[in-house]
Amino acid sequence: MSFPVSRPRRLRRSETIRRMVRETRLSADDLVLPIFVQHGEGVREPIPSMPGIARLSVDLAVRECREAFDLGVPAVILFGIPASKDPTGSEASAADGIVPHAIRAIKRETPGLVVWADVCLCEYTDHGHCGIIRNGTVDNDATLPLLAAAARAYAEAGADVIAPSDMMDGRVGAIRRSLDDAKLADTIVCSYAAKYASAYYGPFREAADSAPQFGDRQGYQMDPANAREALREVALDIEEGADIIMVKPALAYLDVIRRVRDSFDLPVAAYNVSGEYSMIIAAAERGWVDRKRIVIETLTSIRRAGADMILTYFAKEAAQWLR
Repeated sequence: MSFPVSRPRRLRRSETIRRMVRETRLSADDLVLPIFVQHGEGVREPIPSMPGIARLSVDLAVRECREAFDLGVPAVILFGIPASKDPTGSEASAADGIVPHAIRAIKRETPGLVVWADVCLCEYTDHGHCGIIRNGTVDNDATLPLLAAAARAYAEAGADVIAPSDMMDGRVGAIRRSLDDAKLADTIVCSYAAKYASAYYGPFREAADSAPQFGDRQGYQMDPANAREALREVALDIEEGADIIMVKPALAYLDVIRRVRDSFDLPVAAYNVSGEYSMIIAAAERGWVDRKRIVIETLTSIRRAGADMILTYFAKEAAQWLR
């Protein structure tokens, strides 16, 4: 039936009607706040390329988590800045390392908050790559035990979700076996299953001091041109024991999020990454876009594509706006 009988504008006449027929819902429950934690006390170190975001000492990270939880944000994900770096990233798996220390402190203060721990070696190695270097390249199989040890250290400290982001083949299975052997079978594994070798990570690498000292990560992160490959990566990680699967970045890969959502029944996460955050902030600071409207529209687009949860630096302010 066509115009004039059919008039789609009837269902847009008021905010109440629009709310009643809205297809995609966004709420604070969908959000995960990334936090960068470092050693020290009373330390808030702003990240120049990510205005409004800072590296936090554990005491201030605990406060940040409490504020986020009080706003309705159900979860945070932790990225650690070590006291020192070495070729094997040894602090990543140290029981007294920065991430286990932060997990224990956060859980004492806000036990209801779901704490995710990112598992990767790039922040901890002196060469900045996500695994052990042998003969000038990342040795996949030699890296797996180190990732599994880090995952176990975080889970033993109280992490609810272990999130490996390294893109080594077989790491989900290695981590799942390590957790199960340690009687940590209830710990959730969220795999960065489709993580692309993206230019959108620039600000994060400044924040986490994790830029590679030579070469790049195209040999283990995915080619941005590939979508079918993402489905294979996801299927493999599910087979190895992943409970949640993630696509990273989000905005340039909405089509991948949709294909993953349509192909698999597990919860799907998407990472609204640092470059996406910083572009919005830069445009909003110049008055080119309305900050609130573009943030909500962006996060809604990620939900509409099929993500069940969104890792985003906008989590706290979005939660305030969505109340």
